[in-house]
Parts: sequence; C-alpha cells; structure tokens
Amino acid sequence: MAGLLNNLLILFLVFPNICLGFRNPLSVFKRYKDTARSLSSEYLGSDRPVISLGLSDFALDIRMPGVTPKQSDTYLCMSVPLPVDDEAYVVDFKPHASMDTVHHMLLFGCNEPSSTESYWDCDKGTCQGKSNILYAWARNAPPTRLPKGVGFRVGGETGGRFFVLQVHYGDISAFRDKHKDSSGVTLHLTHQKQPLIAGMYLMMSVNTVIPPGEKVVDADIACHYKRFPMHLFAYRVHTHRLGKVVSGYRVRNGQWTLIGRQSPQLPQAFYPVEHPVDVSYDDILAARCVFSGEGRTTETHIGGTANDEMCNFYIMYYMEAKHAVSYMTCTQNANPEMFRNIPQEANIPIPVKSDMLKMTHGHHEETKETDKNSSLQEARKEEENILDQDFHMEEAVEWPGLDLKLGQVSGLALDPENNLVIFHRGDHVWDANSFDSNFVYQQRGLGPIAQNTILVLNPSNAKLLHSMGKSLFYLPHGLSVDKKSNYWVTDVALHQVFKLRADEKEPLLILGVALQPGSDKNHFCQPTDVAVDPVTGSIYVSDGYCNSRVIRFSPNGVYLTQWGEETSLGRARPGQFHIPHSLVLIPDFSQLCVADRENSRIQCFRLDNTEFVRDIKHKSFGRELFAVSYVPGGLLFAVNGMPYPGEAEPVQGFVMNFSTGEIIDTFIPVRKGFEMPHDIVASEDKTVFVGDVHARAVWKFASTGKMEHRSVKKAGIEVQEIKADGEHKLDSSSGRILGRLRGKGGGGLNLGNFFASHKGYSRKGFDRLSTEGSDQEKDEDDGTDSEEECSAPPLPPAPSSS
Repeated sequence: MAGLLNNLLILFLVFPNICLGFRNPLSVFKRYKDTARSLSSEYLGSDRPVISLGLSDFALDIRMPGVTPKQSDTYLCMSVPLPVDDEAYVVDFKPHASMDTVHHMLLFGCNEPSSTESYWDCDKGTCQGKSNILYAWARNAPPTRLPKGVGFRVGGETGGRFFVLQVHYGDISAFRDKHKDSSGVTLHLTHQKQPLIAGMYLMMSVNTVIPPGEKVVDADIACHYKRFPMHLFAYRVHTHRLGKVVSGYRVRNGQWTLIGRQSPQLPQAFYPVEHPVDVSYDDILAARCVFSGEGRTTETHIGGTANDEMCNFYIMYYMEAKHAVSYMTCTQNANPEMFRNIPQEANIPIPVKSDMLKMTHGHHEETKETDKNSSLQEARKEEENILDQDFHMEEAVEWPGLDLKLGQVSGLALDPENNLVIFHRGDHVWDANSFDSNFVYQQRGLGPIAQNTILVLNPSNAKLLHSMGKSLFYLPHGLSVDKKSNYWVTDVALHQVFKLRADEKEPLLILGVALQPGSDKNHFCQPTDVAVDPVTGSIYVSDGYCNSRVIRFSPNGVYLTQWGEETSLGRARPGQFHIPHSLVLIPDFSQLCVADRENSRIQCFRLDNTEFVRDIKHKSFGRELFAVSYVPGGLLFAVNGMPYPGEAEPVQGFVMNFSTGEIIDTFIPVRKGFEMPHDIVASEDKTVFVGDVHARAVWKFASTGKMEHRSVKKAGIEVQEIKADGEHKLDSSSGRILGRLRGKGGGGLNLGNFFASHKGYSRKGFDRLSTEGSDQEKDEDDGTDSEEECSAPPLPPAPSSS
C-alpha cells in the first residue's frame, strides 16, 4: 500500500495543471538539509556534484573550475556530461554569477563539446555539430524561466549528452586580486516525462552588408512554418555594436503579431513573450534587425568578431511531446515584399543609456576613444530619433477642409476606403443650459438637428462624397467606423449609441434608453465614444461624462462586462476614470486604450480580460487629454485641451511611440490655432485629421520626413536609390527590400563552416564556431564601441462640456 501511495503522489506532482505563467524561482529550488544525499561516483561517471531531489528528480551543478581570466572580453567554456544514460528533462535553472565578474553566461546542449579540456577558450567553439541554447543569464536581465509542465529533453536516443557552459568575462578589473571564479548554473532535472517539450528556433541573417556611413540598413528574415503547432514563451536578440533594434513577429493572414522587440545593446538574455504567441502550420515567422553604419569607414559583414555584425532572433517554444522538435533555424527571406507592411515599431530604436551600453558590452578602460565617443553619441540620439526618417507633422495648408461650414465638430473617423468621416452638431451647441443637475437634456423643444450630421469627405480635396444623419441626433459626440463601413456614434443628450449604414434610413442597432441617463446594464450617462473589435465584433463604449466605466457588448448588443470606477482623491489609480473620453483599439497588441480626459492620461487594457496594462502620462499633456488614435505599426496620436489660466502647457497634437510611450513629435496648425481639439484620427500613411469643437473646423496634417537610401548590395542584388521628400508619406520599408537570402528554414547549421566557405571570412579559430557560438564577439584589435510622469493636478471645479 505504501508503494502505491508513493506512485500516486509522484503522478500527482508530475502532471500538474499546465499554465503559461513563468515559474516562480522560489518554488523550484528548496533548501535541502543534511538528508540530501549525493549519488555515487560510479553512477555519476565524474566528480561533479549531483544532488538527489527525490525518487525521480536530481540537481546538476555546472560551474567554471576556478578560472582567472587574463584579459577583458574573455570567453571561457567548459563541459559536463549528462550523469545518466536514459532520457531526462531540464525543468528549471538556478544561476550562480555576480555582475561584478561575469557579463553573461550561455548554456548549450549538444552531443559532443569542442574540447575535452577542463575548460577552454571559446575561440575553439562550444560544440561540435548541432547544439542548442538552453539557458542565458546576463547582468541586469531576468534569468530564463520555463513555464510549468515544460522541459528541455536531454539524454536518451534523441537528446544531447553534454552541457557546455560559456561565460563571458567583460571587465576583469575585479580579478586584480587573482581570485578564481566558479560561476555557473544549477539544473533541476527529472526523469518523469514532460507533457510539453521546449525547443529553440533561431532566425539569422547570413549575408547582410552594411555600407560605411549608411544611416539605416535593414536585415529581414522570414520563413514559412511547416510543422505542428508550437507555443512561444521567450525570445532573445543578438547583434554586435551597429544593431539598433531587433523585432520578431508571427504573420498570419497578413496580420503581424509581435513576439518580442528589444535593443541588442541591452543585456542579451531571454525575455518572456509578454502575451504568449502560438504558431501554426503555414504561418510566417519574420524578424528584422536595424543597423546603422555611421562611424564606420569600411563595409561591415556578418561574422564572428566584434568588428563584424550579426542579426539573430532566438525564440524559445514548447510543443506537445509527441510532435516535439528541439531545434529549428531560418536563414532566408521567403517573402521580401511583405516587409512593406512590417509594423512601424520595428524601425524605432529603444533608448539605451550610455552606462547600460558600457555594462552590456563589458567595456574596459582600454577602449578606443573614437569608438567610445561614437557609442555615447548614438545612445543620446536614440532618445529622440525614429530610425529611417526625420519624422515631423505639419499642417497641409492647401487642404480646403478648414473652410467647411460645420457645426461643433465632435467626432472624426476614417472608413475602409480611407475617406474622412465627420460627426458634427449642426445648429445645436452644448452649453451650460443643455443639462440639469441630473444630466437630463433640457432642450428637447429644439427638436433633433435638422442638418445632416455625418459627412463623408474625400481626404485629398475635402469634396463631399456622402451625407446622412438628418433629424436623428440632439448632441452628437463620438464616432467610429467598423470594417464593414458601419457608422457607430454616441449622442450625449439621448444617452444612446447607434449603429448606422449609409444605405439604411433607420439605425441597425440602438443601445441605451432615449433621454434617460443611468448607470445600469441598459442605460448610459452621456456616452462619449465607441469602438468595435474588427476580429470579434465586440462593441466597447466609454461611458462617459457622468459614469466612469467602459462597457463591452457582444456584436448584437448584449451586455457582457464593464470595468472602471470614479477617480479617488489624490493620484488616480489604474482603472479609475475621470471622463473616459475617447477609445482606440490597438490590434497589434490586442489592447484597448482610453483617453482618460480629466486625469490627462492614456490607459491601456487587454482585450481578452480587460486587465490594466499601463498608462501613458506626460507633463506636456497639461490638464486634459481629449482624444487618441493609433496607426498600425506602433504610432500613437493624441490631442490635449487648452491650458487653464496660469498654466503653460500649450494645446497641441502629439505623436508617440506606443511601445515606449515616449513623445516623438508635437504639432500645431499654422493657419488658425486650436481652440478645443476634440477628436483625432490618423491613417496608415500618417495623415492626421483633428476636429475642433469650438473652432468648428477640421485640420489636416501630414508627415514631412525625408528618407534617403543609397544603393545597397545584398546577396548579389542591388537595391536602387529611393528618396521620398516633402509631404509624401513614408513607407515603413521603402527602398530596403532585401534580395532573397540563401538557406533553409529548418535543421541545423554550422555557421562557422558557412562563413569559412565565403571569401574574406578566414579568421583564426572561427571556422569551428557552431551556430550558437555566433553570439560570441572576439576583438581582433581589442577595439570596442562604446516618460515623464507627474502627479495628477487638483481637479477643476467642473469639467468643460463638449
């Protein structure tokens, strides 16, 4: 009976509920007292410390055997055989390293190490033949964590039989006392079969050439996925000093979903995928590395020394055990044309402070001064620059739409044909007499607005294409257009939301009760805006001036859920609203963002569970933030309100990097100043329209960036010079389409042998580097390169209407 109970207990422990959350490091490695016993030396086959963790689990300690690096930027490797013959699974890692001595560590799994010495210079390589990165640790970066129920398969007939540890010692000043280092990692292994098997997918450019002085060079990689589904949970980027940003995506039916995006100048550890991504048969995996050749006087090629470059995007995934593949690669660009549609964020650098640059590369005092200064200058530039363009918005002064005869302009949108749709109030105005203290509309005697309130204009010449909405509304407010060209509008006097079509006289759907304010599932109180999810059809309503919530309805108008509450005294907390005034869907990130007007911030929430993600708040927003719009690819646009007496922040438009929240540009009109800009909408070509409720006008703005690319030779194909000037919109990848890259989408690749077979790449020791050794930067000449938030101000006595 005791044996049966023990077996049942083991089964219970081995097959817990599987989830995607990262394993709590405190839950895996417990402190074992004197009862923990070491396995016999016969069983181990070596004197490496192995600790039994029960009937089926054990810990394996992998550490440097007391080494003292003699020069900075030294890479040392050592190997440990798997102490068992049968199959086992690595389920967690515990690092043993100090930032004072170690820059980063990588752990590989392979069948045979590159050396049988107790340790060796990694110039000799890490592994012979195919290998796989299992773990990465870097200073100032989180350690790798595996999801529960996931393990790397080792040993047996298919798994690797050796572990190889690579340690990069950056600045060796800590070794002046000649002490010996034993950095490493402890593995937690189990013999119990894991339901999910971890693996590595490496995306790598193999023949990118970076011309000297070239401001922007892109290396694009893309492969069709032709295997069983895999689930992505961590990623890692790698370039050398010229890399500015590396981004990876899953592309499915033309939709780009971010896997991960990071500066390669930050610690190059594995970072968790923020929202785990699945990859299915015939999806495309795509990655882009952005480089700059500024400061170089000769061409830079892909290679293994610090003066060469690399473009690597690593993906950690797991698959069902019966279909698991432990290692896959992609070294080609299967579809160069699709990179015209890559999200704009892929071209935007992630700011890196100069001190972080130094720590990341393990710099020491003997660096070349010119390279050091160049590196620091680049770090400062990255705070403000968008790679690929000098981005700025300016008013399109020739656009005649500013002279339209409009009422108070409350809402703007673009339809699927990119026509401008305007929602205005005709001869009605919202003033102090419009509502009583209970928010009941007091001017019903005026009747509904007699003019057409919805106007559809040609965005180029402001010619009227269509109009509707006569005798339907009292005080129009929010407007959006869904992918089927339905108009969704809110009326703050009627306290209702409407769905309309141009070819239908009557509304297709009405939410709320006419002229009755309320806060239950069937009533609104001055609803401000509406957004419709293009994928699910879910309807989101911001409600509003006298409620502080966002409500989600099904596509046919059935109440599903709501979230939000009134702002408490003091600093506004996440999920609290003081007039949720404008909504925008962020399909690239599966988020809904809200312009929280009187809290002067943007709050973003996950679409699947309404969980708060973050807020964006800047002092330059001033007291109020009225509206927000998003351009697929990573740009966020917003407008604020007029400053209160004595306040200095001007009323203006903002362009922001959605990923970081940083302000890229601000803009104002030149012909006629903003009075109360109420709504904003932006198109994918970065044309922006702003509607002003007091000025009764609509402005048009356009990006005036300049882009220049010289001819760049890649894989024997020359991309001709492309220039875009003036008001032409900048395509995210114009002039940067790579020639087709050679390689296969799966299987192992010995990168060292590949480079060694190419003219100009015969470097001492490099031909033995395996794929994973490609991460190593070895200096031939020892040359090396070196959101503003504020508390919520006191609330004004009463928010302005409109």
